[in-house]
Amino acid sequence: MSHYTLSGYIEVPATELKAALEHQPNGAFLVQGMGPLAVHGQARLGRLLFAHGAGAGQQSPFMRQFVTSLAARGIQVLCVDFPYMQQMQETGKRRPPPPIAQTLAQFAQWHGLLDCLFDGPLWVGGKSMGGRVATLFASGQFASEPFASKQLASEQPRLVGVPGVVVAGYPFHPTNAPDKLRLDHWPAIACPMLILQGERDPFGTREEVTRYALPPNAQLSWLKDGDHDFKPRRSSGLNQTVLIDEATQIAASFVRAQTPDVE
Repeated sequence: MSHYTLSGYIEVPATELKAALEHQPNGAFLVQGMGPLAVHGQARLGRLLFAHGAGAGQQSPFMRQFVTSLAARGIQVLCVDFPYMQQMQETGKRRPPPPIAQTLAQFAQWHGLLDCLFDGPLWVGGKSMGGRVATLFASGQFASEPFASKQLASEQPRLVGVPGVVVAGYPFHPTNAPDKLRLDHWPAIACPMLILQGERDPFGTREEVTRYALPPNAQLSWLKDGDHDFKPRRSSGLNQTVLIDEATQIAASFVRAQTPDVE
């Protein structure tokens, strides 16, 4: 029996996912041909497809805390595990993620499936690598990537109609390589972006990021003394739970501000 089945995920064909969600709106599903999908909360303010980081999947402690807190604030969060992460969960052995273009194409497939199942806009976002993938998707670059599926690829790149992006811990650069910035695609993103960043994040500290020329639609919110997982030093008098709650409160307010029809 698979890790996900043991964790309570219900196997369902992709063609029957809409009916399954209507029957169990906050369910955990193992979508055939795609992988695990977990839906958290009700979309009182909005709905967000949120991808995991490079080293830990949707069931990691950070993801569980962040998603639970965000769902409690009225954002329905849809979490997925990419295929390499599924293999990690099944085998218990760590493995590196594939080239980012491959993960980007997989994210685009999930968005294409889920965006048709709900009324209202579907935001995109993620933790660390997942956030980078979401920004690439929002920039429209997936349309010209060689790993994109035939259903999603087109001869010319196109902008993706997403309402906004929420990132928890953007990897502005690899650790110990501050000159290798991952910002080339940001100018192509037309929608609002919220970047929730720990001040001590080794993938982009506050001191580093304040020197970058970022587009005006990118809003940065800093978590005091937080690292990449928003964990502060004990001497700060704060704790990770407080900073995660602060981050999700900011995120919910950001989504609400971009959704004028919400009262």
